Amino acid sequence: MTVTPEELRSAADNPSPPAEICSLPAAALLKALWLVARGNWDAAHELAQDDDSYDGAWVHAHLHRVEGDLNNAGYWYGRAGRPRSEAPLDNEWHDIAAALLSR
Repeated sequence: MTVTPEELRSAADNPSPPAEICSLPAAALLKALWLVARGNWDAAHELAQDDDSYDGAWVHAHLHRVEGDLNNAGYWYGRAGRPRSEAPLDNEWHDIAAALLSR
């Protein structure tokens, strides 16, 4: 069963993320997105900062946008090889989730 970004976001009401994401290559980053959707920025940030990949930097940038630290977000977009996002936060979250779920 494949999880969609919408299902990942709606699972934020559950006490744990969808079990299907646990076996995916980006499981930790998807859990970080699930955590921030639950409002647990600190736990999401811990997971993102432990991932040195481009995807990890992308999630890290998004989290700093959520936090409101746009300078720090800009640094992480650079590490991700991506331009700074100006999309609404929900749209960017969805785009990141879709990209990670498709890997």
